Amino acid sequence: MLIGIDRDEAAIQAAGERLFPCYGSRARIVRGNFSEMPDILKVAGIGKVDGIVLDLGVSSYQLDTAERGFSYMSDAPLDMRMDQRESRTAADLVNDASEGELFRIIRDYGEERFAANIARNIVKARSRKRIETTGELSSIIKASIPMKNQKTGGHPAKRTFQALRIELNGELSALEDSLDAMIGLLADGGRICVITFHSLEDRIVKTAFRRNENPCTCPPGFPVCICGKKSRGRVISRKPILPSPREMEENPRSRSAKLRVFEGHSEADWQVKEGSISSEKGC
Repeated sequence: MLIGIDRDEAAIQAAGERLFPCYGSRARIVRGNFSEMPDILKVAGIGKVDGIVLDLGVSSYQLDTAERGFSYMSDAPLDMRMDQRESRTAADLVNDASEGELFRIIRDYGEERFAANIARNIVKARSRKRIETTGELSSIIKASIPMKNQKTGGHPAKRTFQALRIELNGELSALEDSLDAMIGLLADGGRICVITFHSLEDRIVKTAFRRNENPCTCPPGFPVCICGKKSRGRVISRKPILPSPREMEENPRSRSAKLRVFEGHSEADWQVKEGSISSEKGC
């Protein structure tokens, strides 16, 4: 059985049209946030799962559908909502947030060098007229970055649009708050595979996987563990799995993708596997 979860109604519809003819009742598509996975499985009467795949970030459909307001490549309403049932849009965020808030969002989530310039110019522009479209915002961003710096790193608005999207949809907080619970849903030998497209996402996943593999909080010098925290499995991918050159050529949007994998085990199973792993050269 496959349980599919997505916030986007268009994705729900597309998945249903593709899956149901082949899988019928074995495919269940639910509109929601992946952070709701434990509750969704409980309602479905499912306790443990054999595999979880998280494909994070914005979809190609959302980027390519101009009216969704995710893309800086066309002029459209400044929306960016993954779940259109939500009332707050990117236009609301851009026009209502303080200059300090905008600076923090663009700096932290976009890792943008010129975050201060961009935040300042957004506030100046909206004092004259509310910023309503992706084209208006893209022009403000472009004017905030020195011309010599626009020649490298792709479109000048890329990082700011990414930052606003992450903030608006609560993407990082949902991921950070959910990974431990998802690992707890894995059956023995079950795996969770997470595809990230942003360095901050990848860092959250890497940290969570390592913490669940080795959760002990005792000082390094202690002869025995007294905290009582037990490993929940092992990290399969010590380094992220990257797309091949062929895949990047066929699908340029895969360039920034990183895949990490964690395998869950019961405590007893883990102790056996850990001994065998440590004795195998190269593992």
